[in-house]
Amino acid sequence: MRSVEAIPIPALAGGSPGARLAAGTAALAGRLADLLEEALPGGGEHSAARDFLRAMARAPGEPHAVPADNPLDRLVAGFGLSPVESDLLFLAGLPEEHEGYAGVLRTLHPRGEPRPTAGLSAQLLCASGEERRLLRRVLETGPAARAGIVRLGEEGPFWERTLHPAEGIWSALHGSDAWPAQVRPAGGPVALEGLRPWLAGPAAWLARAALLSGEPRTLLVTADAEELAHQRGAALVAAAGWEAMRVLLPAAPTPELERLVSVHAVARGAVPVLRVAVPEGSGAATAPELAGHPGPVVVCARTGSVAVRGPRPVLEVPAAPLTPSARAEMWRDLVPEASEHATALAMRYTVEPETAAAAAGDARSLAALEGRRPTVEDVGRGVRTRAGLGLSSGVRLLRPTARWNQLVLPPGRTSQLREALDRLVNQARVLDEWGFLAGRPGARGVRMLFSGPSGTGKTLSAEVMAAELGVDLLLVDISRVVSKWIGETEKNLAEVFDVAENAQAVLFFDEADALFGRRTEVSDAHDRYANLETAYLLTRLERFEGLAVLSTNLRQNIDPAFLRRIEFVLEFEEPGPDERAALWERHLPPGAPLDPDVDPRELAALYPVVGGLIKNAAVAAGFLAAAEGSPITRRHVVRALRREYDKSGRAFPGLPAGMAAP
Repeated sequence: MRSVEAIPIPALAGGSPGARLAAGTAALAGRLADLLEEALPGGGEHSAARDFLRAMARAPGEPHAVPADNPLDRLVAGFGLSPVESDLLFLAGLPEEHEGYAGVLRTLHPRGEPRPTAGLSAQLLCASGEERRLLRRVLETGPAARAGIVRLGEEGPFWERTLHPAEGIWSALHGSDAWPAQVRPAGGPVALEGLRPWLAGPAAWLARAALLSGEPRTLLVTADAEELAHQRGAALVAAAGWEAMRVLLPAAPTPELERLVSVHAVARGAVPVLRVAVPEGSGAATAPELAGHPGPVVVCARTGSVAVRGPRPVLEVPAAPLTPSARAEMWRDLVPEASEHATALAMRYTVEPETAAAAAGDARSLAALEGRRPTVEDVGRGVRTRAGLGLSSGVRLLRPTARWNQLVLPPGRTSQLREALDRLVNQARVLDEWGFLAGRPGARGVRMLFSGPSGTGKTLSAEVMAAELGVDLLLVDISRVVSKWIGETEKNLAEVFDVAENAQAVLFFDEADALFGRRTEVSDAHDRYANLETAYLLTRLERFEGLAVLSTNLRQNIDPAFLRRIEFVLEFEEPGPDERAALWERHLPPGAPLDPDVDPRELAALYPVVGGLIKNAAVAAGFLAAAEGSPITRRHVVRALRREYDKSGRAFPGLPAGMAAP
């Protein structure tokens, strides 16, 4: 073929990737002008095209040398492209380089397309029939064709088929961060804070060695969550000194998509780090092979969700969540201004370094606006903003504001709530230093059951615990989670648990007996699938890495298998007279205009109601008094209480002594 001799592409063509492409296309423009002169001499309609091509061929390039790490050179070296294939890439890229080239090519195309054809490439590059046969083989099965760098259209006879560059590759060769429509890039800067112990572990150490070797190999990074695996895969690549090209892939990517990812990764000098999205419960998907990729590929997925096939060697790299000591180190590195609180931050927020780094940046920005140092509360606000994935159907988020002084419970109940919080705070010592529950899934989770009548403080207690931990409260609407369709309930529950773990929130199931009820004898298909839902819940609750609270009015309806997996069971009883008096004092604010005839102890003695009804009655009494333009009197409170008795279907005990009927 004549390409090496007739189309010399200077090794030092300019000072930028774009200059290299301009020089290559200019050399082709000159050769194309010569071809038009030979085939279509004289004036005519092609005279202007020849003049334009010769002008482009004579245009001076930038006077500086091409950087050694040039996208085009990476592509040529990575896929082993021959000089002919380089010329084919330049030819296919002509219309991408300048609109004038596209106009010339449109006049030469048999169907009027602004692109070159296989036949035009043969006329430019081949001097004999044998060379045309060789060119045909290159266009059909050469490295550039197999990788999808240069591809032929589907229409027309072979030599009239259109030559295309890989989608988006010309922009990438210019050094632009443009992407094909099919490729979904993900992620920002890679954060390594807190990952030192994991990176030094045997699996990660081998993975880094494999990356440093540069050999074609698949590294399968697995974790309980896809996002965790994806962040760790990028961290592995960064720790090995490579650029990570993070991409989101569907469960079954097409071969064309895999080729695009491979080509763009090589042009960018990056290692593809692929997150494979496989819906939970849908079975194992096949991991992307990127069979012709000339270097390592990192596939990131949920544990057990993908199967790796193909001839490439595979190395699995498990990624467990960071230990509390590693998280404390992470927070010390990210927020040195609050390093004394690093352990507390580690216990509260079990996030990965990337989320933590973003939250730390948010905290610093907020503190700078106010001219002060960032605080733990600033960091917590950033974590809540950054860590959430959006709420699934059936989940409502509550920003907790309740505090311990708003809870009126017997001392034993309050001490149990504090003990549960201590279990979360002291995990570093008990689980890591002392080695309890080593390797057990869900060991860092705490599961609680609150049982008792409505209005006795179950939801408020969960809110207080969330506020104490500095996280949000996720309230699960059971009616919207349970579905009549087979498999939908498990899917909805998986989303609920994933949201809670990623948003670092307390998960609260109200009326939990609807979900966590006793399993039944199997008499039909409905019973069988209901029992399957219960079995799924048992497994998922047991490995939940957070605080989960189940609330029920009927403890006896909860399946005993759940009770064995719950660390704290608290019975919320109806308050006694002293607790009711304290509740009236809590719910009648000090700033409210209260008449002296309102006696909390009298109300507590006469009306044995739960805290929820006391709160409702106190608020209603305030509105009744405001409507009359008077202070809140005993008459307003009793009237509001009678309404609460009527709403709950209970007999009203009567009026206080000496009080006239309203």
